[in-house]
Amino acid sequence: MRQSFFRTALLATFAMGLPALAQAAVDYYKWTPVTLPVSSGASCGNGTPARVFVNRTPMTTKTLVYFEGGGACWNQNGCLGKGKLTEVASNPNGVPENYLSQVNAAVFGMATPLITRTALLGKVYTQSWNIVYVPYCTGDVHTGAAVQTYSDADPAKPTVYHHRGYKNAKALGDWMAANMPQPEHLLVSGSSAGGVGATANYGVLRLALKPKKSALGADSGPLFPAPQNGTSAQYPSLPLQNKVRSLWGVDRPDGVASELIAMYPEAGDVSDLSTLNTGLPKVFPKDRFGYMAFQEDGIFSAFSYTSFYPEIAALSGKAKDQAINVLWRKDMANWRAQLDKNPATSGYYFPTWRPFLKAHTLALLDFTGTGIEEANIKSVATFYENLIDESKPVLRVQEQDQVGDHKRVLSVNPLQWLVALLEGLFL
Repeated sequence: MRQSFFRTALLATFAMGLPALAQAAVDYYKWTPVTLPVSSGASCGNGTPARVFVNRTPMTTKTLVYFEGGGACWNQNGCLGKGKLTEVASNPNGVPENYLSQVNAAVFGMATPLITRTALLGKVYTQSWNIVYVPYCTGDVHTGAAVQTYSDADPAKPTVYHHRGYKNAKALGDWMAANMPQPEHLLVSGSSAGGVGATANYGVLRLALKPKKSALGADSGPLFPAPQNGTSAQYPSLPLQNKVRSLWGVDRPDGVASELIAMYPEAGDVSDLSTLNTGLPKVFPKDRFGYMAFQEDGIFSAFSYTSFYPEIAALSGKAKDQAINVLWRKDMANWRAQLDKNPATSGYYFPTWRPFLKAHTLALLDFTGTGIEEANIKSVATFYENLIDESKPVLRVQEQDQVGDHKRVLSVNPLQWLVALLEGLFL
Protein backbone atom coordinates (compact mmCIF):
# COMPACT_ATOMS: atom_id res chain seq x y z
CA MET A 1 0.00 0.00 0.00
CA ARG A 2 2.82 2.41 0.92
CA GLN A 3 4.62 1.61 -2.36
CA SER A 4 1.45 2.23 -4.34
CA PHE A 5 0.88 5.53 -2.60
CA PHE A 6 4.37 6.83 -3.37
CA ARG A 7 4.10 5.73 -7.03
CA THR A 8 0.84 7.67 -7.38
CA ALA A 9 2.24 10.69 -5.54
CA LEU A 10 5.36 10.65 -7.72
CA LEU A 11 3.37 10.61 -10.95
CA ALA A 12 1.18 13.45 -9.71
CA THR A 13 4.20 15.47 -8.70
CA PHE A 14 5.85 15.11 -12.09
CA ALA A 15 2.59 16.25 -13.65
CA MET A 16 2.87 19.46 -11.62
CA GLY A 17 6.59 19.88 -12.34
CA LEU A 18 9.91 19.15 -10.66
CA PRO A 19 9.82 22.20 -8.34
CA ALA A 20 6.89 20.68 -6.48
CA LEU A 21 8.90 17.48 -5.97
CA ALA A 22 11.79 19.43 -4.48
CA GLN A 23 9.45 21.35 -2.19
CA ALA A 24 7.75 18.16 -0.99
CA ALA A 25 11.14 16.61 -0.21
CA VAL A 26 12.08 19.63 1.90
CA ASP A 27 8.83 20.03 3.82
CA TYR A 28 8.03 16.48 4.91
CA TYR A 29 9.19 15.07 8.25
CA LYS A 30 11.02 18.18 9.39
CA TRP A 31 10.04 21.11 11.55
CA THR A 32 9.33 24.13 9.38
CA PRO A 33 8.87 27.56 11.02
CA VAL A 34 5.84 29.60 10.01
CA THR A 35 5.68 33.27 10.96
CA LEU A 36 2.11 34.39 11.55
CA PRO A 37 1.20 37.65 9.76
CA VAL A 38 1.52 40.80 11.83
CA SER A 39 -1.61 42.13 10.11
CA SER A 40 -3.64 39.45 11.94
CA GLY A 41 -2.73 40.92 15.32
CA ALA A 42 -0.52 37.92 16.09
CA SER A 43 2.43 38.67 18.35
CA CYS A 44 4.62 37.39 21.16
CA GLY A 45 4.49 39.22 24.46
CA ASN A 46 7.45 41.45 23.67
CA GLY A 47 5.96 42.49 20.33
CA THR A 48 8.12 40.19 18.18
CA PRO A 49 6.51 37.91 15.56
CA ALA A 50 4.55 34.88 16.68
CA ARG A 51 5.63 31.61 15.08
CA VAL A 52 4.42 28.03 14.87
CA PHE A 53 6.26 24.95 13.64
CA VAL A 54 4.83 22.44 11.19
CA ASN A 55 5.92 18.83 10.64
CA ARG A 56 4.08 17.33 7.68
CA THR A 57 3.62 13.85 6.30
CA PRO A 58 2.38 12.90 2.81
CA MET A 59 0.70 9.78 4.21
CA THR A 60 -2.38 11.33 5.80
CA THR A 61 -4.40 14.51 6.28
CA LYS A 62 -4.95 13.72 9.97
CA THR A 63 -3.57 16.60 12.00
CA LEU A 64 -2.55 17.34 15.58
CA VAL A 65 -2.39 20.93 16.82
CA TYR A 66 -0.39 20.99 20.05
CA PHE A 67 -0.25 24.07 22.28
CA GLU A 68 2.94 24.46 24.33
CA GLY A 69 2.75 24.92 28.08
CA GLY A 70 4.54 27.33 30.38
CA GLY A 71 3.77 29.96 32.99
CA ALA A 72 1.59 33.06 32.96
CA CYS A 73 1.90 36.68 34.01
CA TRP A 74 -0.14 39.56 35.34
CA ASN A 75 2.68 41.78 36.62
CA GLN A 76 5.89 43.32 35.30
CA ASN A 77 8.48 40.88 36.62
CA GLY A 78 6.38 37.88 35.64
CA CYS A 79 6.02 39.13 32.07
CA LEU A 80 9.74 39.89 31.87
CA GLY A 81 10.57 36.36 32.99
CA LYS A 82 12.24 37.46 36.23
CA GLY A 83 11.75 34.63 38.71
CA LYS A 84 11.44 30.87 38.89
CA LEU A 85 9.65 29.02 36.11
CA THR A 86 6.59 28.67 38.35
CA GLU A 87 6.40 32.46 38.76
CA VAL A 88 6.84 33.83 35.25
CA ALA A 89 5.65 33.73 31.66
CA SER A 90 7.49 31.54 29.17
CA ASN A 91 9.65 32.87 26.35
CA PRO A 92 9.82 36.56 27.36
CA ASN A 93 12.21 37.15 24.46
CA GLY A 94 9.88 35.74 21.84
CA VAL A 95 10.16 32.76 19.48
CA PRO A 96 13.01 32.80 16.93
CA GLU A 97 13.05 30.64 13.80
CA ASN A 98 15.56 28.26 15.41
CA TYR A 99 13.42 27.94 18.54
CA LEU A 100 13.20 24.16 18.46
CA SER A 101 16.97 23.78 18.49
CA GLN A 102 17.48 25.99 21.56
CA VAL A 103 17.41 25.14 25.26
CA ASN A 104 14.14 26.73 26.34
CA ALA A 105 10.54 25.87 27.13
CA ALA A 106 10.46 23.68 24.05
CA VAL A 107 12.78 21.22 25.78
CA PHE A 108 9.83 20.12 27.93
CA GLY A 109 7.14 21.03 25.43
CA MET A 110 8.67 18.90 22.67
CA ALA A 111 9.30 15.99 25.03
CA THR A 112 5.97 14.29 24.60
CA PRO A 113 5.08 11.09 22.75
CA LEU A 114 2.28 13.00 21.02
CA ILE A 115 4.63 14.85 18.68
CA THR A 116 7.60 12.50 18.27
CA ARG A 117 7.87 10.42 15.10
CA THR A 118 9.08 7.35 17.00
CA ALA A 119 7.66 5.36 19.90
CA LEU A 120 10.76 5.87 22.04
CA LEU A 121 8.80 7.78 24.72
CA GLY A 122 5.60 5.77 24.25
CA LYS A 123 3.38 4.84 21.35
CA VAL A 124 0.38 6.94 20.33
CA TYR A 125 -1.47 7.42 17.04
CA THR A 126 -0.49 11.07 16.47
CA GLN A 127 3.11 10.07 15.74
CA SER A 128 2.08 9.36 12.14
CA TRP A 129 -0.04 12.52 11.73
CA ASN A 130 0.71 16.02 10.51
CA ILE A 131 1.81 17.98 13.56
CA VAL A 132 1.53 21.70 14.27
CA TYR A 133 3.44 22.86 17.35
CA VAL A 134 2.30 26.18 18.85
CA PRO A 135 4.95 27.82 21.09
CA TYR A 136 3.78 29.84 24.06
CA CYS A 137 5.08 33.41 24.35
CA THR A 138 2.10 35.55 25.41
CA GLY A 139 1.75 34.95 29.17
CA ASP A 140 -2.02 34.44 28.87
CA VAL A 141 -2.41 30.66 28.54
CA HIS A 142 -3.04 31.23 24.81
CA THR A 143 -6.24 33.21 25.50
CA GLY A 144 -5.37 36.91 25.25
CA ALA A 145 -6.52 39.69 22.95
CA ALA A 146 -5.09 42.73 24.75
CA VAL A 147 -1.98 44.87 25.13
CA GLN A 148 -1.10 45.96 28.66
CA THR A 149 1.51 48.24 30.23
CA TYR A 150 3.00 46.96 33.50
CA SER A 151 5.05 49.23 35.74
CA ASP A 152 4.56 47.78 39.23
CA ALA A 153 8.21 46.62 39.57
CA ASP A 154 9.90 49.57 37.85
CA PRO A 155 7.66 52.61 37.26
CA ALA A 156 10.51 54.39 35.48
CA LYS A 157 10.71 51.64 32.87
CA PRO A 158 7.19 50.41 32.11
CA THR A 159 6.81 47.20 30.13
CA VAL A 160 4.40 47.05 27.20
CA TYR A 161 3.22 43.46 26.93
CA HIS A 162 1.15 41.82 24.21
CA HIS A 163 -1.29 39.25 25.56
CA ARG A 164 -2.21 37.95 22.10
CA GLY A 165 -2.64 34.21 22.53
CA TYR A 166 -6.13 34.13 21.04
CA LYS A 167 -5.10 36.37 18.14
CA ASN A 168 -2.26 33.94 17.45
CA ALA A 169 -4.66 30.98 17.44
CA LYS A 170 -7.00 32.77 15.03
CA ALA A 171 -4.12 33.55 12.70
CA LEU A 172 -2.98 29.92 12.93
CA GLY A 173 -6.43 28.66 11.93
CA ASP A 174 -6.47 30.97 8.92
CA TRP A 175 -2.97 29.89 7.87
CA MET A 176 -3.74 26.19 8.21
CA ALA A 177 -6.98 26.53 6.24
CA ALA A 178 -5.06 28.19 3.41
CA ASN A 179 -1.93 26.03 3.44
CA MET A 180 -2.83 22.55 4.67
CA PRO A 181 -5.43 20.03 3.49
CA GLN A 182 -8.77 19.65 5.24
CA PRO A 183 -8.06 17.20 8.07
CA GLU A 184 -9.66 13.80 7.91
CA HIS A 185 -9.28 13.88 11.68
CA LEU A 186 -8.22 16.78 13.91
CA LEU A 187 -6.92 16.58 17.47
CA VAL A 188 -6.39 19.85 19.37
CA SER A 189 -4.24 19.22 22.41
CA GLY A 190 -1.72 20.78 24.75
CA SER A 191 -0.32 20.53 28.26
CA SER A 192 -0.46 22.96 31.20
CA ALA A 193 -1.03 26.45 29.77
CA GLY A 194 -1.37 24.63 26.46
CA GLY A 195 -4.22 22.57 27.90
CA VAL A 196 -6.11 25.77 28.64
CA GLY A 197 -5.24 27.05 25.17
CA ALA A 198 -6.47 23.86 23.54
CA THR A 199 -9.87 24.15 25.22
CA ALA A 200 -10.24 27.91 24.77
CA ASN A 201 -9.20 27.88 21.09
CA TYR A 202 -10.83 24.63 20.05
CA GLY A 203 -13.82 26.39 18.55
CA VAL A 204 -11.88 28.86 16.39
CA LEU A 205 -9.64 26.10 14.99
CA ARG A 206 -12.50 23.68 14.50
CA LEU A 207 -14.47 26.26 12.51
CA ALA A 208 -11.50 27.33 10.41
CA LEU A 209 -10.29 23.84 9.49
CA LYS A 210 -13.65 22.06 9.04
CA PRO A 211 -12.27 18.58 9.80
CA LYS A 212 -14.33 15.51 8.97
CA LYS A 213 -13.81 14.31 12.56
CA SER A 214 -12.48 16.24 15.52
CA ALA A 215 -11.46 15.87 19.17
CA LEU A 216 -10.04 17.86 22.08
CA GLY A 217 -7.44 16.43 24.46
CA ALA A 218 -6.61 18.98 27.18
CA ASP A 219 -3.83 17.91 29.54
CA SER A 220 -3.42 19.53 32.97
CA GLY A 221 -4.75 22.92 31.97
CA PRO A 222 -8.24 23.00 33.46
CA LEU A 223 -10.78 25.75 33.02
CA PHE A 224 -12.23 25.46 36.50
CA PRO A 225 -15.75 26.74 37.24
CA ALA A 226 -15.63 30.30 38.60
CA PRO A 227 -19.05 31.95 38.25
CA GLN A 228 -19.19 35.64 39.08
CA ASN A 229 -22.00 35.13 41.60
CA GLY A 230 -19.87 32.61 43.50
CA THR A 231 -17.25 33.09 46.22
CA SER A 232 -13.62 32.04 46.53
CA ALA A 233 -14.66 29.65 49.29
CA GLN A 234 -16.83 27.83 46.76
CA TYR A 235 -14.59 28.32 43.73
CA PRO A 236 -10.92 28.76 44.71
CA SER A 237 -9.88 29.79 41.17
CA LEU A 238 -12.23 32.79 41.17
CA PRO A 239 -9.62 35.37 42.36
CA LEU A 240 -7.19 34.32 39.61
CA GLN A 241 -9.82 34.42 36.90
CA ASN A 242 -11.08 37.81 38.07
CA LYS A 243 -7.50 39.14 37.99
CA VAL A 244 -6.65 38.09 34.45
CA ARG A 245 -10.01 38.42 32.72
CA SER A 246 -9.62 42.13 31.95
CA LEU A 247 -5.81 42.21 31.82
CA TRP A 248 -5.71 39.54 29.12
CA GLY A 249 -8.85 40.72 27.33
CA VAL A 250 -10.60 37.37 27.44
CA ASP A 251 -14.07 38.88 27.78
CA ARG A 252 -13.80 41.82 25.38
CA PRO A 253 -15.93 41.70 22.20
CA ASP A 254 -13.05 40.28 20.17
CA GLY A 255 -12.00 37.95 22.98
CA VAL A 256 -11.49 34.20 23.01
CA ALA A 257 -14.97 33.26 24.21
CA SER A 258 -16.94 36.32 23.12
CA GLU A 259 -16.62 35.71 19.38
CA LEU A 260 -17.59 32.04 19.62
CA ILE A 261 -20.51 32.76 21.94
CA ALA A 262 -21.70 35.56 19.65
CA MET A 263 -22.03 32.94 16.89
CA TYR A 264 -23.23 30.11 19.14
CA PRO A 265 -24.95 31.35 22.34
CA GLU A 266 -25.04 27.77 23.64
CA ALA A 267 -21.21 27.78 23.73
CA GLY A 268 -21.20 29.30 27.19
CA ASP A 269 -21.10 32.45 29.30
CA VAL A 270 -18.37 35.06 28.72
CA SER A 271 -18.24 35.82 32.45
CA ASP A 272 -17.16 32.22 33.22
CA LEU A 273 -14.84 30.62 30.67
CA SER A 274 -15.34 27.19 32.25
CA THR A 275 -18.76 27.08 30.60
CA LEU A 276 -16.88 26.19 27.41
CA ASN A 277 -16.41 22.75 29.01
CA THR A 278 -20.11 22.11 28.65
CA GLY A 279 -20.80 24.50 25.77
CA LEU A 280 -18.37 23.05 23.22
CA PRO A 281 -20.12 19.65 23.14
CA LYS A 282 -23.37 21.49 22.40
CA VAL A 283 -21.87 23.43 19.51
CA PHE A 284 -20.04 20.38 18.12
CA PRO A 285 -22.20 17.40 19.17
CA LYS A 286 -20.35 14.89 16.96
CA ASP A 287 -16.90 15.79 18.36
CA ARG A 288 -15.21 14.13 21.31
CA PHE A 289 -13.74 15.92 24.32
CA GLY A 290 -11.21 14.71 26.87
CA TYR A 291 -9.75 16.40 29.95
CA MET A 292 -6.80 15.17 32.06
CA ALA A 293 -5.14 16.21 35.32
CA PHE A 294 -3.46 14.73 38.36
CA GLN A 295 -5.32 15.08 41.65
CA GLU A 296 -2.06 16.16 43.32
CA ASP A 297 -0.85 18.58 40.63
CA GLY A 298 1.55 20.89 42.45
CA ILE A 299 2.41 23.41 39.72
CA PHE A 300 -0.78 24.58 38.03
CA SER A 301 -2.31 24.72 41.50
CA ALA A 302 0.52 26.88 42.85
CA PHE A 303 0.03 29.32 39.99
CA SER A 304 -3.69 29.35 40.66
CA TYR A 305 -3.66 30.13 44.37
CA THR A 306 -0.34 31.32 45.84
CA SER A 307 -0.61 34.93 44.64
CA PHE A 308 -4.24 35.22 45.73
CA TYR A 309 -4.30 33.59 49.16
CA PRO A 310 -1.86 35.32 51.60
CA GLU A 311 -2.32 32.57 54.17
CA ILE A 312 -0.93 30.08 51.61
CA ALA A 313 1.86 32.37 50.42
CA ALA A 314 3.06 32.59 54.03
CA LEU A 315 3.57 28.82 54.24
CA SER A 316 6.46 26.74 52.94
CA GLY A 317 7.39 23.14 52.25
CA LYS A 318 4.89 20.34 52.74
CA ALA A 319 2.49 22.56 54.69
CA LYS A 320 2.19 24.86 51.68
CA ASP A 321 1.79 21.97 49.24
CA GLN A 322 -0.97 20.48 51.38
CA ALA A 323 -2.84 23.78 51.71
CA ILE A 324 -2.65 24.30 47.95
CA ASN A 325 -3.92 20.79 47.27
CA VAL A 326 -6.99 21.35 49.45
CA LEU A 327 -8.07 24.18 47.14
CA TRP A 328 -7.08 22.22 44.03
CA ARG A 329 -9.24 19.25 45.03
CA LYS A 330 -12.19 21.57 45.67
CA ASP A 331 -11.79 23.05 42.20
CA MET A 332 -11.43 19.57 40.71
CA ALA A 333 -14.64 18.44 42.40
CA ASN A 334 -16.49 21.40 40.87
CA TRP A 335 -14.92 20.61 37.50
CA ARG A 336 -15.85 16.94 37.60
CA ALA A 337 -19.44 17.78 38.57
CA GLN A 338 -19.58 20.10 35.57
CA LEU A 339 -18.11 17.53 33.17
CA ASP A 340 -20.47 14.82 34.44
CA LYS A 341 -23.32 16.85 32.93
CA ASN A 342 -21.86 16.45 29.45
CA PRO A 343 -22.96 13.81 26.94
CA ALA A 344 -21.06 10.54 26.55
CA THR A 345 -18.77 12.15 23.95
CA SER A 346 -17.01 14.03 26.77
CA GLY A 347 -14.74 12.34 29.31
CA TYR A 348 -12.01 12.85 31.89
CA TYR A 349 -9.00 11.07 33.32
CA PHE A 350 -7.82 11.94 36.85
CA PRO A 351 -5.02 9.76 38.29
CA THR A 352 -3.50 10.65 41.65
CA TRP A 353 0.23 11.41 41.31
CA ARG A 354 3.60 10.85 39.66
CA PRO A 355 6.97 12.38 40.63
CA PHE A 356 7.65 14.30 37.42
CA LEU A 357 7.17 18.10 37.74
CA LYS A 358 5.24 17.71 40.99
CA ALA A 359 2.62 15.57 39.26
CA HIS A 360 1.99 18.23 36.67
CA THR A 361 1.03 17.04 33.16
CA LEU A 362 0.36 13.51 31.93
CA ALA A 363 1.68 13.85 28.37
CA LEU A 364 5.08 15.46 28.92
CA LEU A 365 8.29 13.39 28.85
CA ASP A 366 6.52 10.02 28.63
CA PHE A 367 3.37 8.19 29.74
CA THR A 368 4.85 6.17 32.61
CA GLY A 369 3.27 6.78 35.99
CA THR A 370 -0.05 7.86 34.47
CA GLY A 371 -1.96 4.61 34.93
CA ILE A 372 -5.10 4.07 36.98
CA GLU A 373 -4.41 0.54 38.12
CA GLU A 374 -7.70 -0.04 39.90
CA ALA A 375 -9.41 0.44 36.53
CA ASN A 376 -6.83 -1.77 34.74
CA ILE A 377 -5.55 1.20 32.73
CA LYS A 378 -1.78 1.16 32.25
CA SER A 379 -1.35 4.75 31.12
CA VAL A 380 -3.03 7.85 29.77
CA ALA A 381 -2.30 6.52 26.26
CA THR A 382 -5.46 4.44 26.64
CA PHE A 383 -7.45 7.61 27.26
CA TYR A 384 -6.01 9.23 24.13
CA GLU A 385 -6.72 6.14 22.04
CA ASN A 386 -10.34 5.99 23.21
CA LEU A 387 -10.72 9.68 22.54
CA ILE A 388 -10.13 9.15 18.83
CA ASP A 389 -11.66 5.67 18.43
CA GLU A 390 -15.36 6.32 17.93
CA SER A 391 -16.14 2.62 18.42
CA LYS A 392 -15.23 3.05 22.09
CA PRO A 393 -16.69 5.34 24.73
CA VAL A 394 -14.66 8.29 25.99
CA LEU A 395 -13.45 7.24 29.42
CA ARG A 396 -14.57 8.89 32.66
CA VAL A 397 -12.18 7.71 35.34
CA GLN A 398 -10.99 9.21 38.62
CA GLU A 399 -8.52 7.22 40.68
CA GLN A 400 -9.75 6.43 44.19
CA ASP A 401 -6.48 4.97 45.50
CA GLN A 402 -4.59 7.90 47.02
CA VAL A 403 -1.45 6.06 48.16
CA GLY A 404 -0.61 3.47 45.50
CA ASP A 405 0.98 5.92 43.06
CA HIS A 406 3.43 7.06 45.75
CA LYS A 407 4.57 3.47 46.30
CA ARG A 408 5.16 2.59 42.65
CA VAL A 409 8.58 4.22 42.49
CA LEU A 410 9.87 1.73 39.93
CA SER A 411 6.97 2.17 37.53
CA VAL A 412 8.17 5.47 36.06
CA ASN A 413 11.00 6.53 33.79
CA PRO A 414 14.14 7.18 35.93
CA LEU A 415 14.39 10.57 34.21
CA GLN A 416 11.25 11.59 36.08
CA TRP A 417 12.99 11.00 39.40
CA LEU A 418 16.06 12.89 38.22
CA VAL A 419 13.91 15.90 37.35
CA ALA A 420 12.10 15.55 40.68
CA LEU A 421 15.42 15.73 42.53
CA LEU A 422 16.47 18.87 40.68
CA GLU A 423 13.13 20.64 40.30
CA GLY A 424 13.58 22.74 43.43
CA LEU A 425 16.28 24.67 41.58
CA PHE A 426 13.97 25.94 38.86
CA LEU A 427 10.35 25.49 40.02
